Amino acid sequence: MGTGHPLRIGLFVFDGAEELDVVGPFEVLAWWAAHSELHPEVVTFSLDGAGVRCAHGLSLVPDLPAGELGPLHVLVYPGGRGTRVLAASPEHLAWVRQMRATTPLMASVCTGALVLAAAGLLAGRPATTYWDAFDELAGLDPSVLADTEARFVDDGDVVTSAGVSAGIDMALHLVARLESPQMARRVRRGIQYDPHPPV
Repeated sequence: MGTGHPLRIGLFVFDGAEELDVVGPFEVLAWWAAHSELHPEVVTFSLDGAGVRCAHGLSLVPDLPAGELGPLHVLVYPGGRGTRVLAASPEHLAWVRQMRATTPLMASVCTGALVLAAAGLLAGRPATTYWDAFDELAGLDPSVLADTEARFVDDGDVVTSAGVSAGIDMALHLVARLESPQMARRVRRGIQYDPHPPV
């Protein structure tokens, strides 16, 4: 795929996205991009290029509109309240299917999996989502093989993660998969992240 970069990753943002679903993976991927000899490119984008207001009020200005995005190797689709509107939009679901047809790896965080399921991308596949959204997931596609325990599920060309902070774990997994476990450990140290917080 001729993207102009060895690896090109797009993080979709939209009104009602959960803040940490966006900025957690972005922190991991941006730190990786700044320190990797692979020089991956990480961009944020919204459908129209306009700024978005996330679920708890944080405003974000994306790099690009979807129409100017160009080819990606990885698309990261976060969750949040806004996914319910998008999962019910035939036009948006058609766009998701179009992106899937040209993007080798799709990844969702939290209830981003609901949109992937509504678009038919999780049919008959193992997947996970936010702990309180499994009934919604089953309602959208009962054929999804829901994993209620995993922090993330890697099913080859589709990776899904559980809720909110689990997106950080998934993003570190993507770094390990796309470059190496050693680089993922370096990123983890760089952002000083411990996946086993004190209780």
